Amino acid sequence: MAKISTFDDWVDYFRQWQKDIGYDPSLLGDYKFETKLADIHSPEIEFGDFRGQRKWERPEQAPNQSIRDALLNLIVYQGDTEFASVEQQKNLLDNAPTDYDRQSLIRVNSEEMRHGWQMCYLLVKYFGDSGKLEAQKMLERRAFEGDRLLGSFNAPVNNWLDFFTYTQFVDRDGKFQLTMLSHSAFAPLAQSVTAMLKEEFFHMFTGNTGLTRIVRANKIPIPIIQKYFNKWLSTAYDLFGTDNSSSAQWAYVWGLKGRYDEHEAAGPADKEKLNQESRDHYMAESRSLIDALNRFVPEGEPKIYAPDLKFNRSIGDFAGKPYSITGELLSEEAYRKHIAETLPGAADEAKLNDIFKEKDWVLQMN
Repeated sequence: MAKISTFDDWVDYFRQWQKDIGYDPSLLGDYKFETKLADIHSPEIEFGDFRGQRKWERPEQAPNQSIRDALLNLIVYQGDTEFASVEQQKNLLDNAPTDYDRQSLIRVNSEEMRHGWQMCYLLVKYFGDSGKLEAQKMLERRAFEGDRLLGSFNAPVNNWLDFFTYTQFVDRDGKFQLTMLSHSAFAPLAQSVTAMLKEEFFHMFTGNTGLTRIVRANKIPIPIIQKYFNKWLSTAYDLFGTDNSSSAQWAYVWGLKGRYDEHEAAGPADKEKLNQESRDHYMAESRSLIDALNRFVPEGEPKIYAPDLKFNRSIGDFAGKPYSITGELLSEEAYRKHIAETLPGAADEAKLNDIFKEKDWVLQMN
C-alpha cells in the first residue's frame, strides 16, 4: 500500500479495509462516518504534575517527547480495539436470531468503525508522519490472523452467545477505558472519547439485554453460559493492564489518563495501584450484572458467577499460572483438564448449534 499523506488518503484505506475483511458497506445503509467532538469535563488539566494548566490542543504543547509518545500510544491501542471488534463479529451477520439482533449488530459494527475512524483522525491530524503510519498500520492488522495489539481482540467470536457475552463484558471494559481517557490533558482526545462513550452504552445494552433474553428463555444450559462468562471475563481482566504498572503511573502523572472515578474521587490517587483499582471497579460492576441475571435462573439450577481474578490470565502477576475458576492453585496436569472443562470447546459449540436451530433460544424483544 502507498504511504498516506492526508486523511482522505486514510479514508480510501478504510474503504479498502472493509472490502478486505469482507464487510459489505451497503449493510450500513446511510450511516455517516464522521468525526464527533463532545464537551470535556474541564478546560484545565485535572490531575498529575500539570494540574490546573490549560489542556493541550496540540501534542506539541505537551512538555516533552516522552509524553507525546505515550499519548500517541494510547490512541493507537484504543483505535486498534475498535477495528478488531468488527473483524471478530462480522461472521455473525448471516445467522442472527432475529432481525432486531441483526440490526443491533450492524449498529454496533458501524459505531465501532466510527470509533476507529475517530482515533485515526487524531493520529493523522495531530501526529505527523508517525501518526499517519500508525493509522495505516491499524488497517493492516487482522484479528483473525492474531496480530491485533491486545490478546482479547484476537479471540474468536463464534456465535451469538459469544457476541452477547463479549458486548456485556469486553465493551464494558471499553466504557472504563474511554471514561479514563475522557479526563485526558490532550483536549481533542478527551472530546473524542466523550462522544464515543455516548455510543458505547448501546453496545453494553445489547449484551446485557441479549444475555437476559437467553437466561429467561431457559434453552441454553447454564453450565454452557458459564463457560462463555469464564472466557470473556478472564480476558477482560487482562485489558486493565499489569499490576503496579509504570506506564499507568506515568500516564497519570502526565495527565493523559485518569482514574475511572476521577470526577468524584475524594482522595489522592494511589499511583502504584491504578490498574488494580480500575479493575476492582469493573469486577464489582460485573458481579452486580451477574446478580441481576441470576434472578432469572430457574430454581434448582446453578447460578452464574464471575471467575476468580487469577483464572486463565495472560498478563500480570497471575499470567500463565494454573489457578482454577475458583482461585485454587492446581498442578499443570490438573489445570489442563480444568481449562478444557471450564472454557467453551467444540462440544459446547455443537450443542449450541443444535439449540440455535430452534429459534426460541432467545426471547423476542418487545
